[in-house]
Amino acid sequence: MAEDNNTPQAGATADEKPQLKFSLQRIYVKDISFEAPNSPSVFKQSFKPKVNLDLNTTSTKIADDQYEVVVKVTAQVNDNETGTTSFLAEVEQAGLFRIAGIEGAQLDQTLGAFCPNLLFPYARECVDNLVNRGGFPPLMLAPVNFEAMYAQRKQREAKQAEENTQENTH
Repeated sequence: MAEDNNTPQAGATADEKPQLKFSLQRIYVKDISFEAPNSPSVFKQSFKPKVNLDLNTTSTKIADDQYEVVVKVTAQVNDNETGTTSFLAEVEQAGLFRIAGIEGAQLDQTLGAFCPNLLFPYARECVDNLVNRGGFPPLMLAPVNFEAMYAQRKQREAKQAEENTQENTH
């Protein structure tokens, strides 16, 4: 078989783009909390839950090619009739990612949408486990479209930047 001389060799020249690298190095729970402030009286009544869910993601650069991404899930469940808090479960599910060869908007999207998509199933399982251990029926969170959340956040940021620019020109 003939050798292909057009194939770039590792470390060939400084003009070449760095090789794309993406790896999930570690998944871990960064913070976890469960409160059932009205127990045991909450168990005496029929359970008619009203679920309030808050979801947030953050990312932090740890080293040149290492990033921590955190998905924070807060589920507050109140009794639909009385409004009393049945429980509050909070989980910060984190992952350590090694990312190289991705920059700018593509890196931002990777950290803001792709990485959270990988972490969320672990956060869902953790929340469900916490709620179950608290004596409540399972809380199975629906899948989340982090791509859509990322796009909405970018639209809000662009609109806010536009409004700030208009305010500064007046």
